[in-house]
Amino acid sequence: MADFTGTTTVDAPQKALFAFLSDVSNLPRYFARMTSATPGNGEEVHTTAQMPDGTTVEGSAWFRVDDAAQHIEWGSESASEYHGAVDVRAHGDNASEVEVHVHTTRVEPGDSEVQEGVETTLAQIKRLVEEQGAAG
Repeated sequence: MADFTGTTTVDAPQKALFAFLSDVSNLPRYFARMTSATPGNGEEVHTTAQMPDGTTVEGSAWFRVDDAAQHIEWGSESASEYHGAVDVRAHGDNASEVEVHVHTTRVEPGDSEVQEGVETTLAQIKRLVEEQGAAG
C-alpha cells in the first residue's frame, strides 16, 4: 500500500480553479496519462489512459465532487485499490493551494513514477490555469 501527495500554489481564485478541476471534461487536460474522460450515469466516468509502457487502458471510475468542501474524490474498482483526492483552498486574495493525494497497492511506498505523475499533474494544473487562463 502506498500513498502519494503533492501541493502547489496557483494564481487563480479558489472558486474558479475548483470549477475547472471538477469539470469531468477537463480531466485529460491536467491528469498525467489520461487521454479521455466522459461522464456516465451518476458518479461514473469512462476513462482512457496511456500507460508508461505505451499500452492504452480503458475503464470506468467514480468521480465525486463536494462543492462546499472544495474536495474531489475519484477511484476505480480494481485490485490496486486505486483512488485519490484533490483539495482546493484559498491562499491569499487571488491565489489557491491545490493538494493531490493518490493511493494504490500497485506499487511500493516512495515509487518515483507515481510521485512524478502527481508532480506532473500539479504542474499541468498550474500551467493551464496561469498561462492559459483555463479557470477564468
